[in-house]
Amino acid sequence: MDNRTKDIIRRFADSWIETELFYNDLITNHKEFERLKPIIQFIEFLKQNGEDKFFRLGTSIHILVISRYVNYGLRKDQKCIKIEAFDNKFEIKLCDGNNTYRQYLVDSLHDNSVKKLLETLKETLID
Repeated sequence: MDNRTKDIIRRFADSWIETELFYNDLITNHKEFERLKPIIQFIEFLKQNGEDKFFRLGTSIHILVISRYVNYGLRKDQKCIKIEAFDNKFEIKLCDGNNTYRQYLVDSLHDNSVKKLLETLKETLID
């Protein structure tokens, strides 16, 4: 594995740690964010399946953002998946800064449509 690939994998892994810490802090210190617990469980599930080597995680307030961008922050032209938790549902979007390509309201983050969006995003180039 070359040095650039190692650096990308390290940056991706670091983003997962930072995102988990952020969500755990929200859940621990603000009761209204307990609805985010399934997102933490989803992050752990993805990590156990090695997805932390393929995606960068981030947040936009309390929305989970999954991308293939190496650096912090996204340009408007970069595709990402956004996951927002509501009381008993999750809104999932495949989008970029200006467009929404697919959008679902699901009961579980293990819904097949979420898996398909992750597969679609994984096919985009690392930027």
